[in-house]
Amino acid sequence: KMAAEQSDAVNMDPDLEIMSDEEIEREAEGFKEQGNAFYVKKDYAEAFNFYTKAIDMCPKNASYYGNRAATLMMLCRYREALEDSQQAVRLDNNFTKGHLREGKCHLSLGNAMAAVRCFQRVLELEPETSQAPQEIKNAESILEYERMAEIGFDKRDFRMVVFCMDRALETALACHRFKILKAECLALLGRYPEAQSVASDILRMDSTNADALYVRGLCLYYEDCIDKAVQFFVQALRMAPDHDKARLACRNAKALKAKKEEGNKAFKDGNYEAAYDLYSEALTIDPNNIKTNAKLYCNRATVGSKLKKLDQAIEDCSKAIKLDDTYIKAYLRRAQCYMDTEQYEEAVRDYEKVYQTEKTKEHKHLLKNAQLELKKSKRKDYYKVLGVEKNATEEEIKKAYRKRALLHHPDRHSSATPEVQKEEEKKFKEVGEAFSVLSDPKKKARYDSGQDLEDDGMNMGASGPGNFFFQFG
Repeated sequence: KMAAEQSDAVNMDPDLEIMSDEEIEREAEGFKEQGNAFYVKKDYAEAFNFYTKAIDMCPKNASYYGNRAATLMMLCRYREALEDSQQAVRLDNNFTKGHLREGKCHLSLGNAMAAVRCFQRVLELEPETSQAPQEIKNAESILEYERMAEIGFDKRDFRMVVFCMDRALETALACHRFKILKAECLALLGRYPEAQSVASDILRMDSTNADALYVRGLCLYYEDCIDKAVQFFVQALRMAPDHDKARLACRNAKALKAKKEEGNKAFKDGNYEAAYDLYSEALTIDPNNIKTNAKLYCNRATVGSKLKKLDQAIEDCSKAIKLDDTYIKAYLRRAQCYMDTEQYEEAVRDYEKVYQTEKTKEHKHLLKNAQLELKKSKRKDYYKVLGVEKNATEEEIKKAYRKRALLHHPDRHSSATPEVQKEEEKKFKEVGEAFSVLSDPKKKARYDSGQDLEDDGMNMGASGPGNFFFQFG
């Protein structure tokens, strides 16, 4: 196309019409020589200008297109270089350098099969050349990396795909297809800044590139910026209406946003069962959306804790943290669930993680409280010893003590084996010890608050258990 336009331009130039063919060729050669001089100096922009002038003078000369193709390659303008090298071999199918440059352009653009055909033609023309066999090996390497990347993508081994594309791009350095696949996999791996950078580089060169627009949208989508993401997907579909990935991502983004908002509304309305189901449905829409799914798991955990599904809530928080190990809200929610289920060591571990990340007064207080509950959990639980709830009344504590003291009194086990007698006596003493604390309002208050843990000698069981027993006997 470029060549045809230039040919028309020559035919219309009145100055050229009065020059003889020999003069035209001589002037064209002069431009070519000037182009060569600038090429040697690595002033490729000027070299390009003079080769273009030579082509304008003699549009049927294959070597001029070949030279300009070489210059365009040095300027990294491989698509234009490919056009020139193809025009060169159309004009002269035996032009070895033309075929070699066409092959190198194909290789740089990631068209490995086309490149191989060009290098094979070079071998036909010059069987002794050493350059073509090496370039064929390069092309075969690219084909192998493509094959491995395809397998990796199907297996969701996105790191493998990124590795293969990096290797392929060492040779196919201008291949947008490889760059886009790499960027897509970087996004799927959660490496959004890197993916955005690759897509933005392509869009700077080609603002209408649908694949790059799709990847930009994908990064925003996975960063939970769903409205902005939809705008990019719509733009990609405007450029390429048959872009299946953009269409699917756009549909998923809209569905995910709608379902999440429905769940949030149900939660605010106090309809926890409905909210739980809606968050569960939202989690099935797109397993690749790590950030949004982490939030959905945490939201479902919040609902689960309201519904007293504490084990399920803990599991959901763990899933959220597995997806996003920096998600503070999930650690806080899980820690509270651990507290509610008296798994204090796990709660302390989560609160420590939170406090290390965000050293706020609130987080410090939560950590200290969990540490205190852990200490309290490792001492004797006098409420369990008496078999009462922590909010038991004074009368309930007295009744429970009387019942347990009678149950474990040594007189009841006088005919038992020595081992049983020893065990029952131990339990009897524990019952008395528990009652001595829980029946005394001051001691009970200190025990409940954990202040007793700070005392070296509170001596909870100072009064003998037998005294209390006979008091109720």
